[in-house]
Amino acid sequence: MAEHLLIETHERVGLVRINRPQRMNALNNDVAREINDAFAQFDRNPDVGCIVITGNEKAFAAGADIGAMAEWDYAKVYGDDYITADWEGIRAIRKPIVAAVAGYALGGGCELAMACDIIVAADTARFGQPEITIGTMPGFGGTQRLPRAVGKAKAMEWCLTGRMVNADEAERAGLVARVVPAADLERETLALAAKIASFSLPVVMKIKESINRAYEMPLTEGLAFERREFHSTFALADQKEGMRAFVEKRKPAFTNR
Repeated sequence: MAEHLLIETHERVGLVRINRPQRMNALNNDVAREINDAFAQFDRNPDVGCIVITGNEKAFAAGADIGAMAEWDYAKVYGDDYITADWEGIRAIRKPIVAAVAGYALGGGCELAMACDIIVAADTARFGQPEITIGTMPGFGGTQRLPRAVGKAKAMEWCLTGRMVNADEAERAGLVARVVPAADLERETLALAAKIASFSLPVVMKIKESINRAYEMPLTEGLAFERREFHSTFALADQKEGMRAFVEKRKPAFTNR
């Protein structure tokens, strides 16, 4: 049973809520392992088509647990393979993950949100990579995912100054998919996730994989990958159902096959 999470299922949507309010949802290895375990369980569950992760109204996750890290040395973090060993399970999740962010998403919290597939931000959200202000640097993708999302210039400024960015600026920069009123964040995000989960799960996973490949291979190879995945959808019962439903002017009944 997860100690630091609240886990729920809303029809075909799995919801993971980080629950360390006394520490502003600060992340550590235990929390990371619990998140990865929860994601993996939803990923294996055929009745779940999309996953949502959120925090509370004050913080999605206000960063890593600095108090626990302050006296670590190089030998420890290198020997423990810190972050790599416990935090990167999210990369193996095949179903879409939506981050619903209110309040602070700083340092590791911002990096966790960026590791998800879509970020929906409350108008109260604040993003940033403030590691430089405490004598270190991002280590969970902040210098890698951020420039892919917002470009080199903004990533350089945000990481080299530690400046916090509000939800509107994050949306303009391309980090955030949409901004909603804080009171509507969970409802809007669950509705978005439910819509994704209503489609053919094999196709949803193919689209996620294809878009992620766009960041990891040249355009020519990416187009070839996309083309083969597109071709492969014609082996699915859901492709037949979807196209027949369109022709017959009715709603498709996907069976995830």
